[in-house]
Amino acid sequence: MLDELWADWDNTGKKKFMDGVLRCLKGDVRALSSPNYAVLDKLVYSIINDAVQGKVKRDAVVTCFAELISQKPEIASLVVDVIALIDIETQVAESKDERGRLALLLRDLNKYLSEELVKERIELELLGESTILKNPKKFFNTVIKLKTKLFYKQQKFNLFREESEGYAKLITDLNQDLDKVKLPYVLQSIHSLIGYFNLDPNRVLDIILEAFERQPSQFKFFIDLLNEFLSDRDTLKELLHFKYSYYADNTEDAVTPESLYTVTALLIVHGVLSLPDVYPWLSPTDETINDLWKAEVADAKAFLKKMTLVSTKSQDDDDKAKEKENRKDPAENNQKFGLLTAFYKLSSWDLAEKMLVTLPREYCISQPGVSRALCQLVHCTLEPLYVQYNGLTSRVKMRKYEHLPAAVHPPLANTLKELRTIVYPMLKALGPYAHRDPTLLYRILRILKSGLGVSSLSSLESDPKMTDLHNNDLYYDAMTLLNEVIFPSLSLMTSNCCLAEEVWSLLRHVPYEHRYRLYDSWKNETMDSQPLLIRAKGTALESVKRIIKKMAKENVKHTGRQLGKLSHSTPGLIFQYVCSQVQVADNLISPIVDSMKYMTNLSFDVLGFCIIESLADPEKNRTKTDGTSISMWLNNLAMFCGSVYKKYNIELTGLLQYVANQLKAKNSLDLLIVKEVVNKMGGIEAVEEMTAEQLEAFSGGELLRQEAGNFNQVKNTRKSSQRLKECLMEMNLAVPLVLLMAQQGSCVVYQETEEAHLKLVGKLFDQCHDTLVQFGTFLANNLSQDDYSKVMPPLPQLLSQFFVNPDIAFFLARPMFNHLINGQYEDIRKSDKQWRTKTLQEKQIKHGEAARMIMEPLTKAVVPVYPAKIWEDISPQFLSTFWSLTIYDLYVPEQLYKKKIKELKDAPTKLHENRDLNSSKRKKEAERLAVLVEKLQEEEKKHKEHVERVMVRLKQEKDNWFLSRSAKTAKNETVTQFLQFCLFPRSIFTANDASYAAKFVRIIHQLKTPNFSTLILFDRTFCDITYTVTSCTENEATRYGRFLCAMLETARRWHKDKQVFEEECSGYPGFITKFKATSGVEDSNASGTRPLTDFVDFENYRHVCHKWHYKIAKALVVCLESKDYVQIRNALIILNEIISQYPLIQNLGHVLEKRVEKVCNEEKDQRADLYIKARSYQGKLSMNRTRMVKEHEFHLMKSFKPEPEEEKTKGKEDAKGKEDGKEEGEINEEKKEKKKDRESKSRDRETKSRDRETKSRDRETKSRDRDTSSRDRGSRERATEMGPPASRQSVDPGDSDRDFKRKRDSSKDKKKDKSPDRLEKKERAKKEKERLRKIEEERLREDEEQMRKELADKEAAAAFATAKKDRKRDRDSSSEQEKKKRRENEDLAAKQNGDSKRKSRR
Repeated sequence: MLDELWADWDNTGKKKFMDGVLRCLKGDVRALSSPNYAVLDKLVYSIINDAVQGKVKRDAVVTCFAELISQKPEIASLVVDVIALIDIETQVAESKDERGRLALLLRDLNKYLSEELVKERIELELLGESTILKNPKKFFNTVIKLKTKLFYKQQKFNLFREESEGYAKLITDLNQDLDKVKLPYVLQSIHSLIGYFNLDPNRVLDIILEAFERQPSQFKFFIDLLNEFLSDRDTLKELLHFKYSYYADNTEDAVTPESLYTVTALLIVHGVLSLPDVYPWLSPTDETINDLWKAEVADAKAFLKKMTLVSTKSQDDDDKAKEKENRKDPAENNQKFGLLTAFYKLSSWDLAEKMLVTLPREYCISQPGVSRALCQLVHCTLEPLYVQYNGLTSRVKMRKYEHLPAAVHPPLANTLKELRTIVYPMLKALGPYAHRDPTLLYRILRILKSGLGVSSLSSLESDPKMTDLHNNDLYYDAMTLLNEVIFPSLSLMTSNCCLAEEVWSLLRHVPYEHRYRLYDSWKNETMDSQPLLIRAKGTALESVKRIIKKMAKENVKHTGRQLGKLSHSTPGLIFQYVCSQVQVADNLISPIVDSMKYMTNLSFDVLGFCIIESLADPEKNRTKTDGTSISMWLNNLAMFCGSVYKKYNIELTGLLQYVANQLKAKNSLDLLIVKEVVNKMGGIEAVEEMTAEQLEAFSGGELLRQEAGNFNQVKNTRKSSQRLKECLMEMNLAVPLVLLMAQQGSCVVYQETEEAHLKLVGKLFDQCHDTLVQFGTFLANNLSQDDYSKVMPPLPQLLSQFFVNPDIAFFLARPMFNHLINGQYEDIRKSDKQWRTKTLQEKQIKHGEAARMIMEPLTKAVVPVYPAKIWEDISPQFLSTFWSLTIYDLYVPEQLYKKKIKELKDAPTKLHENRDLNSSKRKKEAERLAVLVEKLQEEEKKHKEHVERVMVRLKQEKDNWFLSRSAKTAKNETVTQFLQFCLFPRSIFTANDASYAAKFVRIIHQLKTPNFSTLILFDRTFCDITYTVTSCTENEATRYGRFLCAMLETARRWHKDKQVFEEECSGYPGFITKFKATSGVEDSNASGTRPLTDFVDFENYRHVCHKWHYKIAKALVVCLESKDYVQIRNALIILNEIISQYPLIQNLGHVLEKRVEKVCNEEKDQRADLYIKARSYQGKLSMNRTRMVKEHEFHLMKSFKPEPEEEKTKGKEDAKGKEDGKEEGEINEEKKEKKKDRESKSRDRETKSRDRETKSRDRETKSRDRDTSSRDRGSRERATEMGPPASRQSVDPGDSDRDFKRKRDSSKDKKKDKSPDRLEKKERAKKEKERLRKIEEERLREDEEQMRKELADKEAAAAFATAKKDRKRDRDSSSEQEKKKRRENEDLAAKQNGDSKRKSRR
């Protein structure tokens, strides 16, 4: 049958075979007697045997059996049995091919057979031939060994003929419910089992310890059992030694069980054993543990270094580092640490301390198990104290912590004193590893707060009833715990903001000095004390660098959250890096400040400390390398301070105290911090660039300043300014800071910057002054009048006790004056019963009386401050009045009020165009605007009433302001004192004060103040401004320029309109040109009785204005050509400030334009700031060129004859060139004569008389010249440091501005008597050029002789020698130089001709 199947195997044979096999399997084939089994066995044997003999293909057989096994898995067992049978047959067969075919068939079928089944039933030889086993011999040896071990090896447990039943009964007795049995019964049972079953006592002891490990709660029973069972302790010691040695020597992953540590600790605690009995057998040794600790510290430092430096390691080095990190912890099976943990769990603090004596304490406590057990011990010890001082309500359920029952004399703290003696050492030992139990930290903080008397409320406001914590015994212990336990634990926790807030609730009551000391220790010493903290430091630095690197305005929210999480743990390190980055890149300030919204109050306080630490870094240079400006890092840090303190509630006390300390040490650079903080928090900007409208708004009320005077949009600084004010008031820093700033100006100039660049000195002085004004304005705006009067020292005290300069003292005291005057006025009103019946004028008079009552003590306080000589010309009342008033008291900006009111009234009509507003919002906005209009109108009304009262007061006082001693002084001394002690200091104080000074001069004039000459004041102000310009700093020059601009505006107003001049000047005392001797005070109405010839007329005033413009140009040209940085800079600043009023004459404009162009060319590649200023002025000058007029249009020139139309066009360019050359020649000549004029007064008079006058003129006006010269000499002798030196003042009668009546008379005489000598002298001046050259040489020789006598010091002698060489070189010059000199002589003749023409016109 099989042969038939093989013949047609592929078509039907295979199917028939498989059907036959499957039919046999339908029955029970497990019984050997089953007929189906015999048939199946034959079928399987036949097909496999045919395959071995080669009758059938092997692949066909394998495929057939694979399908059968997949359907019926039990066939696999039959197939293996058949192969094993055929294996025996082939071993004795002669043909080796059959053996090979069988091996191949088994190899192919092995894929579908079970591996265990094949190896179990098939012989090893066939398994090797079929490659199922690669090494049959080795497999055979393994099988032999296994069989030997299983069947032939002898067991050793019963060598002493012990019975296992005895041990079973022993284990049962020891593990029963021991609470229900008594110790004698169990002990007797153990003895009986030992005797009956012949048990080994040592093994019984081992089983007792094993049972003890499983039931440590039954410690009392087992301790008593061991005491009764043991005859000596040596056996127990050896047994424990064996147990610990087994786990120590085990190379596998077996770890010493905790139960063994617990049993050992219980035995030691209860006295069964002692610590020295066990400690020597514990592993590893103390030396090994010390080496492990040192290695961990070294690894931590290497990790920190790796985090802070750029890594240059290869991939292999990184893989080694990872393997090192992933290796097994060497302390995992440290038996000493395990026993230490068991001691802490059993509350055995003393035994644990004995163990720590010989071990590295920090390394032991750093182990997680040890630190957690110690935390539990502290919990249990603190429990009675926490119940008393938790500060929580009774509704809060608290978890209770209790010592284990096995503890012997556990420590407990019931009082705060015991907290210090018992718990304090435990917490110090725990250190930073208390982070593993945050609950413990919360409990400690609550106990400290309650013990110190701090409220447990979460409010961030300070408790007003808070007492001084320094007097509490617990205070310094709390500081130590914060430093050594809480702060380092917080650093090891991951973003626990709740704990940070809890720490702040305690720390906010601590003085900032102690807090900052804690922060410094936390950031530096603490973070470098433990390996875990060192690693945390490295990780934090790496994270903050990554965050700052990708921070931008677009991702502020995301990076801010990351930065906030980091700052919860290690704020000191984070903010130290942030401050360092801010100092380098100012574009990071805005995103970093915005990203700080997610930080805690503790983080903000640490930020304040880090800012101060960065500011106080002694290794950084606060000025740039060129020494002319402040370093960029300090500017950036100051801006960061202002922004962050404004936006977030950070305590300002430390920062302000730092600035105060720096000022005490005479370091004014840090005033930049105060400037930025007041600017950002208070909204008070220290700016010099203000428009005319903004400047005018400052003369109005508060509402007008807000509407028209703001430089930017209105800032929401109400909360931040309130915080700044409260800090200053609470810490009493307002007045000290103000006084230190007031006294710092002199230190800047004379002490702090002795070797600094002059440019830096000026900047520091301006910064000090501007910060003082800004800070004083902030105090005046934010403090109530009562508070300001209480805080600020009175004016007499400022002047006498604190030695504050008068201008600063009046600035600080000025806000109090109106308040005191109004209070006195109210007292007068309340005391007067007839008040309602009084007229408005009478009420104004009463207001003046109130002002006098308040100002009298101030006037007396002013007298000792100034030189006694000043009171001979100016009354103390005038000086106090001048310094006590502001522009608000003198002027109402009515036009600006009208303009703003009109804008507000027109605003509601524009609201309908705004689609973003709905109807309700439009209605509210319209109502707000209407209310604002009413308020502005009411403010304007009150302002007008106030100005009227002040004017009435000034009218009452004006007659006593200026005193006249004699007519010879001609009011010069009075004007000099007024300029020196009033106008100039006030005009350079602030921009507002500059406007006030000019306005006050006009008020004095309008009031017809007696003994005051407006003309002389204007003349002194304009004639020689070289010294005043040179002595100013940059900001002072800007303010002085504003003052000059306002004065020029007044002069121009009177110059351009005769009607205005007649109304405002004609007949006024200020325009008197003849002064008569008077005694005492001159009556203001006396000017009305004077003849008109005693006053300056309109045309003469225009001549004087021309002179003033010429003098200003002359002084500024001297500064521009001086090569000195300060003079050039200040001249350009003043020219920029007065551009709206000067120059008005074309000739002067051309002269200034040439000088400025020269400055541009010289400074283009040298000093860029001067170049920029010069270019700026050039642009402004070209824009204002259209308003300039010719000289004959500015004032009447009699020698000027209009040319015919055809000649005007022809000679236009020639005339222009002549005029330019004429004015420029005059200025050049004046410059050359300036040095010579300083040498001798006699030579001065001779030179000027020779240049400007003829001999006939001298004879005609000899008597007048003598009077004028004597008057000038008297003025020069009395001149003070405010005015120009005597050698610089004019002695020319033609240039004198003091006797205009004489000028008019002289001009009349000239009209009547036109002598021919004058024309001859004009012709002679043109022809006698050679004669003038000889005269010049003679004068030079005279000058040399005079200079030899006067120049005594070396520097002057060197200058003299240089000048002599220059003059000799000029005399010996070539033909070209002679030509040049000839041209200069021609210019000189032309100048003399021009002078004579102007004099003839006058």
